[in-house]
Amino acid sequence: MSNLNKALLIGRLTKDPEMRYTPSGTAVTNFSIATNRWSTGPDGEKKEFTDYHNIVAYPIGKRNLAETVAQYTRKGALVYVEGRIQTRSWEGQDGQKRRVTEIIANDVQFLEPRGSGGGGGAAPSRGAGGTPHEDIPVPAPDDAPRDVDPDDIPF
Repeated sequence: MSNLNKALLIGRLTKDPEMRYTPSGTAVTNFSIATNRWSTGPDGEKKEFTDYHNIVAYPIGKRNLAETVAQYTRKGALVYVEGRIQTRSWEGQDGQKRRVTEIIANDVQFLEPRGSGGGGGAAPSRGAGGTPHEDIPVPAPDDAPRDVDPDDIPF
């Protein structure tokens, strides 16, 4: 039996990406996206929920995914992220154990053209990996979740 650790997300950036460099000079970009989902409660009413996902992008091979994401995305941009889920733990300066779960991106594709609405700003027509992306069809039934409005994001 084999294992699988894969995450596929489409959502909007909750804030501008933050790029830093490791002591060895490797670029690392952190950003978060919000995704929506609908659920029916015990009373039969449909409710919308928003989930927030922390994403980390590193250079992969000859692709500089971290720098590309930092350069071409902004708060509100609609992106497709593919990666793996990773949880890491450490002890904070206050002695408390901390834990975070992140998506380590191996591909980020920009789903809006340059200058389109949603705060996305400058997004190329190719994915961050340099390969053309296929448009991902999103059906729009009456009960489809709406996109996260960047102004509704609390941070």
